[in-house]
Amino acid sequence: MITLSQLALQRGGKPLLENVALTVQPGWKVGLIGANGCGKSSLFALLLNELHPDAGDLTLPPRWTIAHVAQETPALPTPALEFVLDGDAELRQIEQELHAAEAAHDGTRQAELHARFDAIGGYSAPARAGKLMAGLGFSTEQLAQPVAEFSGGWRVRLNLGRALMCRSDLLLLDEPTNHLDLDAVLWLEQWLRTYPGTLLLISHDRDVLDNVADHIAHIDQCRITLYSGHYSAFEEQRAARLALQQAAFEKQQREIAHLESFITRFRAKATKARQAQSRIKALERMERIAAAHVDSPFEFSFVEPERLPNPLLAVEKVAAGYAGRRVLENVNLVIGSGARLGLLGPNGAGKSTLIKLLAGVLPPLAGQIETGQGLSIGYFAQHQLEQLRPDWSPLRHLQQSEQRASDQQLRDFLGGFGFAGERALDPVAPFSGGEKARLALALLIWQRPNLLLLDEPTNHLDLDMRHALTLALQDYPGALIVVSHDRHLLRTVTDELLLVAEGRTQPFDGDLDDYRDWLNARQRAADPRNASNGNSAVDRRDQKRQDAERRQQRAAQRKPLEQKIKKIEQRMDQLHAEQQTLDAALADPASYDDANKTRLKTWLLRKGETDRELAELEEEWLALHEALEAISPVAT
Repeated sequence: MITLSQLALQRGGKPLLENVALTVQPGWKVGLIGANGCGKSSLFALLLNELHPDAGDLTLPPRWTIAHVAQETPALPTPALEFVLDGDAELRQIEQELHAAEAAHDGTRQAELHARFDAIGGYSAPARAGKLMAGLGFSTEQLAQPVAEFSGGWRVRLNLGRALMCRSDLLLLDEPTNHLDLDAVLWLEQWLRTYPGTLLLISHDRDVLDNVADHIAHIDQCRITLYSGHYSAFEEQRAARLALQQAAFEKQQREIAHLESFITRFRAKATKARQAQSRIKALERMERIAAAHVDSPFEFSFVEPERLPNPLLAVEKVAAGYAGRRVLENVNLVIGSGARLGLLGPNGAGKSTLIKLLAGVLPPLAGQIETGQGLSIGYFAQHQLEQLRPDWSPLRHLQQSEQRASDQQLRDFLGGFGFAGERALDPVAPFSGGEKARLALALLIWQRPNLLLLDEPTNHLDLDMRHALTLALQDYPGALIVVSHDRHLLRTVTDELLLVAEGRTQPFDGDLDDYRDWLNARQRAADPRNASNGNSAVDRRDQKRQDAERRQQRAAQRKPLEQKIKKIEQRMDQLHAEQQTLDAALADPASYDDANKTRLKTWLLRKGETDRELAELEEEWLALHEALEAISPVAT
């Protein structure tokens, strides 16, 4: 297990963690959340032994293999598939030792190494690596392409694939979905759910945290608080905890007011002086409870556009692409003043191409685009972060686009995006990706567009900023077209979905769950293993007979394991339900009244028992799943 005990950490004189105690059990999938700059990435650096705590202890099992995504990728001539395979260090070590044993004609050593190579799945490793890369959006042709030929975003995907290839005990992922599109996010989510090791995941994607994490570790005010359950459960539990804290704070404030009133009235009276001094000492000894605060540091809204023509844009029989290569054909689209479209489609299908076409960045190869009178487009894409002047401040960036507003008006506006006080005057150069994204959004919103074109607007944004952006977009009076891997954003700000696939655009009749099913069906249809490869009817019959025999054998092996897992899951469901009841009871301020002391003690004891039993069951559940995964799945 991972254990933090009275741990403290500072960076540049700024305290990040103070007196932190945390235990993470093997097999847990923990979502690590908190505002940008709170210390999430520094905690990863501690686990990787790149930083050392200023106080306290951090312990890890000594033999654990830790996988993480490298920050940089050198321009290597290595083929992409081989680069990903390098993530399995033991595999590569055995290969080197095999070459040495063959050169030395050491048959005994070769046999030992071949046995170990087979045990770790070495013969199937290239297929596993190829499957990982396909899930992350790489085509078959790209597997042999040198790493040096990939762009920065695709190199991030290569690094992610390399980390997933590692047969690790602990996987550290820091915002792994930032450079992925929706289909790759859905694939990664499914992969992480079946990952057998311990996972620590830094993410600002609510859906990923809900679908992957079984615990949430929240960093706030230099402390880490661990919550059981996914992100939505964390929100409920934290709200209850804050309500309890606020009730305790208000009760203490009444007590303080009473003591201060007594001191003010009687400290000058000789007969009451000793009692007044006693109350003064009581105030000094009192450990003050902080008021509960959950306010977001971000608050902004879109101003009503000066004009709102209808339609805003009309696209007729348009083709679009690059250097004569057509990506989209025969696009017909009318964007009305109230349109709220979410673009869906596989990686490389043309979603960003369509956004660029509508933004006027990419001229059409055929057809025509008619614009409404007074059309004002606000276009957000990741490359706009690179166009910010590094030596300019947020205030100066805004001054260049607005000559009439006063500096105070501009500073008030920037404050809603987290650039308050002197931060509005700091140069952009050292800003984080999230801060640059917030500034780019601020500049876009100030323009008062009547058509918003957003290409992955939530990349680098933390949960608070994503929430503020979602609220602002819900009230936005203009038209909106968005490409995003953030499903929460798509669900809450769009009314219609448009599918971009196979060079065409068409309305998608369904929701995001239907889109996931559509993607899975598409991938199954494209998998050559699903096609018949027999050369004759006899071959096919023999193959079916052999497949049936294998299925029966595997089913016989899997059935007792599956039955045990089912029983454990039923018991875990009961314990989780009991936990929620206990958490609700312990969050009720009335539970701490003197009259409820006996019942409170019983609840606390039972809470400890359920936590321990759940931990034991989770370990047994994990061991059974590992045994189940060692048996090939039953084909259907």
